[in-house]
Amino acid sequence: MILDPVEALKQTSSKHLIPTAQPTSVAPIPTVVPDLPEYQHAHHDGKTTLWVVFVIMVIASAVFAGMAWRVPVSKRLYHVITTLITIIAAISYFAMATGHGVSYNHVRTRHSHHHVPDTYHDIYRQVFWARYVDWSLTTPLILLDLSILAGLNGAHILMAIVADVIMFLTGLFAAFGSEGTPQKWGWYAIACIAYLVVIWHLAVNGRAQAQARSPKVGQFFFAITGFTIIVWTAYPIIWGIAGGSRKMSVDGEIIAYAVLDILAKPVFGAWLLIAHAKIPEINTELGGFWSNGLSREGTLRLTDDDGA
Repeated sequence: MILDPVEALKQTSSKHLIPTAQPTSVAPIPTVVPDLPEYQHAHHDGKTTLWVVFVIMVIASAVFAGMAWRVPVSKRLYHVITTLITIIAAISYFAMATGHGVSYNHVRTRHSHHHVPDTYHDIYRQVFWARYVDWSLTTPLILLDLSILAGLNGAHILMAIVADVIMFLTGLFAAFGSEGTPQKWGWYAIACIAYLVVIWHLAVNGRAQAQARSPKVGQFFFAITGFTIIVWTAYPIIWGIAGGSRKMSVDGEIIAYAVLDILAKPVFGAWLLIAHAKIPEINTELGGFWSNGLSREGTLRLTDDDGA
């Protein structure tokens, strides 16, 4: 029997004629998606808080100035210093609320991945540098209030104020420090050491001098200084959570600092001035240049009648 080759080809399965490979699965190719920068800045709540605190500082300044006019010039030392504190704070908050006392700190974080190159995430966080200018001017005035209240000598006052200024300037350097380097936290450590020097002058030297003046002055100094130290201790804690590790939003940072500033300035000032009116031992008078200016003998003579 003769087979037709065409029919024989039709009856043969194609799998015996053409070898085929088994299908294999292909793993997804790893890719790197470009990362967009993250901007951390104030929103409605934070901006509103800045304006509210500005108004509070203006009102406090007006109240303290009014209280100063009710006492003679010789007794206005605490009133003048305390009024300057809230005036400077008001200017600082106006600068921050209008966006003129603000800058951005650029932070780049690194993320490691398997089988693909590392990626970097850029973060731009607002830093309110006007706040550090405020603190560098107002906290020395607060220290001056407390030092005069305690009766500290000039050497201790100078050391406390210099340590205070160093504390806030190094805090500003830390706020703009680079991420992932010891620079940022090194500045923070210096600020904390300077703060301990300030506390030592207040808690040790200041308390001893205040107690020596009178038991009533010592008791009041212990209360208002303890209040101030507690409030001031909260500042570096907030900084570490907010500006240092960025665990707090910018709005949260603004609100936290606002509460502390109100306690440290208007509340502190009102407490001090009310006590000044009630405690005779601290209601002392200052004469000399503070009250009378330059005396007639100390003025500069422009003419000499004897030599005419």
